Amino acid sequence: MNSDTLQGAWKQLRGNVKEAFGKLTDDDLLQADGNADKILGSLQSRYGYTKEEAQNEWDKFSSKHTARADAAKSDLNAAADDVKAAASHVKDATRR
Repeated sequence: MNSDTLQGAWKQLRGNVKEAFGKLTDDDLLQADGNADKILGSLQSRYGYTKEEAQNEWDKFSSKHTARADAAKSDLNAAADDVKAAASHVKDATRR
């Protein structure tokens, strides 16, 4: 998950971050405010991770949540296509 994506989704992700990394405090999350470098620093501090370990844990978290977001986006696109198709059928039926 890149920094821009993280910044945009930070409010929604805070709960997921807190759930995944329970040692992080609300203050840690407030201070990070969607900044990945600050989150990594907090992970190092709270968990005793090396920089590489913190990055690996964050990458795992990011991959999981990016995959969920991509799946939701795909589902929404499919639903939109279904609505468009249904609207087209209704439009055709009313023309007859």
